[in-house]
Amino acid sequence: MGHSLRYEVNCSILFTELPLLERPAAVRRAGFDAVEFWWPFDRAVPGDKEVDAFVAAVENAGVSLVGLNFAAGDMPAGDRGLLSWPARSAEFRDNIDVTIEIGERLGCRAFNALYGNRIDGAAAAAQDELATENLALAAGAAARIGGTVLVEPVSGADRYPLRTAADALAVIDRVQTSTGATNIGLLADLYHLAVNGDDVDKVIAEHTARIAHVQIADSPGRHQPGSGELPLPRQLAELETRGYLGWVGLEYKPSGSSADSFDWLPRERRGTTA
Repeated sequence: MGHSLRYEVNCSILFTELPLLERPAAVRRAGFDAVEFWWPFDRAVPGDKEVDAFVAAVENAGVSLVGLNFAAGDMPAGDRGLLSWPARSAEFRDNIDVTIEIGERLGCRAFNALYGNRIDGAAAAAQDELATENLALAAGAAARIGGTVLVEPVSGADRYPLRTAADALAVIDRVQTSTGATNIGLLADLYHLAVNGDDVDKVIAEHTARIAHVQIADSPGRHQPGSGELPLPRQLAELETRGYLGWVGLEYKPSGSSADSFDWLPRERRGTTA
């Protein structure tokens, strides 16, 4: 794998044996200096004390926050985003400012807006129109701090409509055309794309310039690189060759302990300041 790619750890899927606020320090002990999170609270607008505790946990661990999801509903129950969900659109809008505020406090500039599942009783076109409005609102807020909103194809959620890079790029194009927002980019999770049958090599060859963030896991199993059959080393090297300058988020379920699941990545290549 290329040696200038920067790796960081998703603390919502790794180190889950620890309380959430203890995970950034565990990541630091493992030799990394950056983290990402799914929305780390159980409601869209947490109290100030909750936000302060989260910010302090990241700062005190000595790691950077480089990716944060907007509130996406109850992920374990199957929710995959609020922004195209008519009954919960207001909740998404209420979440925008606190998400961007956390980003401003911690220097995070990448914010993943999970699109939302198709909902019974709502026309797909109406959901897409709502999503366009809400992505534009999120992009406007992120622009205040020089941030980018990410749109992600996802696997394992049958009613989630963005399955391929082309699906997500079409959404991004729609928002850019209708609102002029330019700070929206593709989150290329090489695992989700592969599982959904996308041509990952073609995506990298044709769209590296539009990829704003990368995440990885191997398949089958969604475990660490080397546990499955995906050509992740070659694909990451190709991204680097084509000029990808962003982060690579480790967003996998460790087979075994989280600390041992990093053995594929030599310690000297885990931190940017190593």
